[in-house]
Amino acid sequence: MSTTNDRRARREAGRLTEPTERARELAEKLGLRPYPVNYWVVDYDEMNELIAYDGFQTRYPHWRWGMKYDRQRKQDTFGMGKAFEIVNNDNPCHAFLQESNALADQKAVITHVEAHADFFRNNEWFARFAGDREEPAAAAMLARHADAIAGFMEDPEIDRGEVERFIDAVLCLEDTIDQHRALAEERGGEFEEEVADIEERLDRLGLSPEVREQVFDEEWVAAREAEESPDAPRPDVLAFLREHGERYDEEEGKAVEREPWMDETLELLRREAYYFAPQKLTKCMNEGWAAYWESIMMADEGFAGEDEFLTYADHQSRVLGSPGLNPYKLGKELWEYIENTANRREVVDKLLRVEGVTWRSFHDAVDFEEVEELLAPDPVVDEVRPDTLDRLDPEDPRVDADALATAREGDVDVERYPWAVLTTQGLAERHFSLAKPANRGFLSRIGRSELERLARYMFDDGKYATVEEALADVDYGAGWERMREVRESHNDVTFVDEFLTDEFVTEGNYFTYEYSRAAGDYRVASTDPEDVKKKLLLQFTNFGKPSVAVFDGNYGNRGELLLGHRYNGVALDLEQAERTLERAFELWGRPVNLATIVTEYDEHELEVASRRGYEPAGEEVGTLLRYDGSEIEHLDLDPDLEDLIAAEGVDYDTKPEEWLA
Repeated sequence: MSTTNDRRARREAGRLTEPTERARELAEKLGLRPYPVNYWVVDYDEMNELIAYDGFQTRYPHWRWGMKYDRQRKQDTFGMGKAFEIVNNDNPCHAFLQESNALADQKAVITHVEAHADFFRNNEWFARFAGDREEPAAAAMLARHADAIAGFMEDPEIDRGEVERFIDAVLCLEDTIDQHRALAEERGGEFEEEVADIEERLDRLGLSPEVREQVFDEEWVAAREAEESPDAPRPDVLAFLREHGERYDEEEGKAVEREPWMDETLELLRREAYYFAPQKLTKCMNEGWAAYWESIMMADEGFAGEDEFLTYADHQSRVLGSPGLNPYKLGKELWEYIENTANRREVVDKLLRVEGVTWRSFHDAVDFEEVEELLAPDPVVDEVRPDTLDRLDPEDPRVDADALATAREGDVDVERYPWAVLTTQGLAERHFSLAKPANRGFLSRIGRSELERLARYMFDDGKYATVEEALADVDYGAGWERMREVRESHNDVTFVDEFLTDEFVTEGNYFTYEYSRAAGDYRVASTDPEDVKKKLLLQFTNFGKPSVAVFDGNYGNRGELLLGHRYNGVALDLEQAERTLERAFELWGRPVNLATIVTEYDEHELEVASRRGYEPAGEEVGTLLRYDGSEIEHLDLDPDLEDLIAAEGVDYDTKPEEWLA
């Protein structure tokens, strides 16, 4: 436990030493593998500073940090959102706890942080953006960047205001990176390397020429070659500007070569954008993961004491009950759905092997009340107390033999920490989701199509004589194992796309809303699961920001930059787009263009729609915004270019402030 030098902070740190140690032990017992975490106790102002600095103690000098600090302080002051903690992705992670928090809040934060540290360590998207390092070293990297940029600002040969303006321009475009390609993948011959890698894997597998032809079919090769073509749109706009951009010299009236400090600053900020990208790409997954395991530890395992539980319940309700698109709530519910679905599949697999039970007769042949009783955890692991230790068998795989021996010597507080004498297997049975009252009915809700699919792929024809015999073979860890698999490979877009099913949307009462041109307000638009999924995917794709790529660095053969907005049915805020073009000009040095699509409405049609209560369709029109350093022009867009940026089958509205936030 590390602390600031403040006496109150040291006192608070002493109070939290045991909870931090026990939380790490419990997290590992539950099957998590977190990075080491250093906990720091800070005061109110220090917490707001850290939040402004994105969880780090040192960042480059810039006015944005003061703006973020002021916003956070006001949110807390006026009850618009309290920050309980902040943790960064590093090895070791650094987590900061506010000294004024109640003990129940501190424990909730600590358990939440341990789950975050596990997600940072085991999610592949975080590994992708670590560069050439096997482990992140973020604090050191950001400190080096801060020193470099501070050096530019203090250099008497460089105007400090010019450095700040240049940073402003870069920050306007900080999310225009290639979020699907790691920073380290900036070398030539990527297509050839990919093919060689696949061929090597096929050699090891000994696959036939016919299978190889399916892997390298003409369509796949053409698509990959087009992707690698120098004429293909480049999603990493910052990299293109770094390689080819210049600056406009007002005295000479033309673009000239940038100063070396400009190139270095642009690259440093681009690398920071790549470092923070995984956090934006996995916000829903990561916060939901932390909320799920925090709930298991604090509530189900009683990490919150009896005198702390009401405070914790209030803490959790505030986190999960905030309005709008709440990543904590949606993420937690999706993780619980994944767990329930995997556990249901495991149980159904066993029940379909019982004599007399088929996928057709399943709902009639199975007594679901009996199944719920049989799935309840064994009292041996469910009712662990000092007076029940003699019932535990050291040879039982659900029991931690070493911890049990220590507990029998009186050196483990079993009354307070019953989980300490169990293994992950024992805890999985103790917390099996389908045995919980909140999930009653989930097993019986399985559809016939799912039953048929499961039955079709049951290659093991072994049978059980009774339901009791079948359920004795249930793997209680199936749900947690599936969750860990998903945690490793998904980001928010793939997470929502795969697991936001019709069943999830219907049972969770999810719906979409949109702005009504006729009513002049927002309204419920649809409860259809596909519409709900579309809207969520729009908000998660590209960090929820418009997707923009470089389409041409010599547009019109005049050295102008052409950016293309990959239109997906959500129009740009044109005022913001114009301001961004002005910033892009500072990084390019010559005129910049942006191709986009806007929806235009006929005033008469709007009036009629308002009177009659229907939604006007509007007309999608291609538009080219051009900035030459002095003024913005709105021009007609070439039809061929409009076809290149137009959406394919995606046509769904959303609030501009959500899209552009």
